[in-house]
Amino acid sequence: MDPIENLKYLGFIGFLLTSLAYGDQGEEYPWLENLDPGGGGYKKSGARLIRLDFGLNPLESFNGKEEVLLISVHGSRSEGYEWIYPLQRLDTKKSATFFYRWNDSKCYLNSAEKLNSYLSEAMRNLPELEKVVLVGHSYGGVLVTSLVETWNNRLPAEIHSIAGPIGLEFYREGCNYSPPKHISDKAVFYQWRTQHHLDAAFKRLKKDPQNLTLKGSKVTRLPESYRGRRLGHNWSISWVADELGPLN
Repeated sequence: MDPIENLKYLGFIGFLLTSLAYGDQGEEYPWLENLDPGGGGYKKSGARLIRLDFGLNPLESFNGKEEVLLISVHGSRSEGYEWIYPLQRLDTKKSATFFYRWNDSKCYLNSAEKLNSYLSEAMRNLPELEKVVLVGHSYGGVLVTSLVETWNNRLPAEIHSIAGPIGLEFYREGCNYSPPKHISDKAVFYQWRTQHHLDAAFKRLKKDPQNLTLKGSKVTRLPESYRGRRLGHNWSISWVADELGPLN
């Protein structure tokens, strides 16, 4: 880890250990409870979220008694707003909820390695945690899927790829992606696939890049509509959050 990244890492640890006092971060910090999930200010709320520094960003204060570590991982060119309702839906008093900002214009591998380091430290400093829930959307789904084979942390993990192009090999920004061939004994892997012909990110492709055959994974194909409108790429996170419900 280079010196700048090390300083950011130490800053995260200090932030975590001081229980994240609200007043210390100013009015513009995107605390989850203050974000607009779907009213007139949802785009502004999303912009506040996506302007966070690269790294693991807490979205609420913690008391050390949380049992679920919830990590959200955005996709390419995210505007942030697509995460607000889902995270508010999933979050409970038992969860410690974070938003992982990463450089989605670069190879995912370095960011996946950094995330794993952050997770290890968070697990050490939140002593009552019982499990980790990783939710990645689009290219963020690729990032979390890269942890499926190698997850060997102390706690078990649920790993969710939502509308992630995880089924085909590809080369991007200096790195190769190959689909996982097995699932760690300490992980449960969920594939949430949109309708290929309705997803603007994938519908021009002959093959659906979401399709990954992996023994033991739990696969759900999303419906064509949600709340009376087409269920496409960004709305997929909200549909999954409704399916999962509050994390307990």
